Amino acid sequence: MIQSVFEDDTISVRPTMVEVDLDALRANVAAVRSLAGSARIMATVKANAYGHGLIRTSKELLAAGVHELGVAFLEEGIALRRAGVTAPVLVLGGIIGNQISHFLEYDLQITASSVHKLQQIDATAAAMGGRAKVHIKIDTGMGRIGVRHDNAWRLFDAAAGSAYSDVCGVFSHFASSHAADPSFTLLQLERFLGALEFFPQHGLPMPLRHIANSGAVLQHPDALLDMVRPGIMLYGVYPDAEVRKTVPLRPVLSFKTRVVYFKAVRAGFAIGYDHTWAAPADTRIVTLPVGYGDGYSRALSNRGDVLVNGRRYPIAGMISMDQCMVDIGGDAAYNGDEAVLIGRQGGEHISVEEIAERIGTIPYEVLTMINTRVPRKYTGGSADGGGFET
Repeated sequence: MIQSVFEDDTISVRPTMVEVDLDALRANVAAVRSLAGSARIMATVKANAYGHGLIRTSKELLAAGVHELGVAFLEEGIALRRAGVTAPVLVLGGIIGNQISHFLEYDLQITASSVHKLQQIDATAAAMGGRAKVHIKIDTGMGRIGVRHDNAWRLFDAAAGSAYSDVCGVFSHFASSHAADPSFTLLQLERFLGALEFFPQHGLPMPLRHIANSGAVLQHPDALLDMVRPGIMLYGVYPDAEVRKTVPLRPVLSFKTRVVYFKAVRAGFAIGYDHTWAAPADTRIVTLPVGYGDGYSRALSNRGDVLVNGRRYPIAGMISMDQCMVDIGGDAAYNGDEAVLIGRQGGEHISVEEIAERIGTIPYEVLTMINTRVPRKYTGGSADGGGFET
């Protein structure tokens, strides 16, 4: 299997890799803590920890003081458990009935988003002779999953009567907490807190309340409540250009490769699929062993830049699945020279945000596009850090 080849230390790792700065990750955890106060921190590590590598990144976050982890799918939670992670793990996404037994087997917390799903969870726990740990999901305006806030009392009532399910928390999700206009975020928070009045009104203990994502952590202190769920800010990226940058963040990820081919071309020479680029004058082209199959977007064809020897150079032609070409003009570059796709080289820097703007998307997508066939190299962090993960 290719995975075993990647993990074979006797084979030189491919020149294309992601470098993850674990010291920067720890600094961002400290930044979250400075804003979150006494609230617990659930680090969101779904989608391969936003492209940073699920297992190593999760372990470093926990070592840095994060209390819990949030993932999107059952399989991500199982991967954490099989890697020895014992901290609480909440699967934030929707479930179907035949998955529930695996949640109990691996001690994963389950999102209960309707009365029917809660009944399925309770029945499965009863059949297995165990207890389920659930977080109740309320829809306050995102419109994905969760019982509507004005009907939440029905789900709360069902949870109070469950014989085999323990309510560990109640949560919702903001649709636009990163925006400069706070009106809808404040409305969602009002709806969430209003629904939670069910518990004191019925003499029940209040579960752990959580709704604050990165945008809310940065600019909505009233939404911090009992636990916060930062995601992209942990990785050193702000959720939106207009969000208030109330704490400094350090980019954690760099995406790098090396020159594998150099050639001189004459004016008019066309390269790449469909010949979308032709040399306007005699120039020099270098080939990099990275492409859209690695998560370096094809939309950067003829519009992206890379750094070589501390200077910016444009992508020339269409980005292929596994390779791309760069026009270095009259400058020199040699096989083995480092090329930076995301990150810093010398005095130049290409940010995740810059790439997102160029291809008309959001930083989240740029990070999570980076394929798992790209090895992750870890630097800094706790004593047992370092090394590679694929």
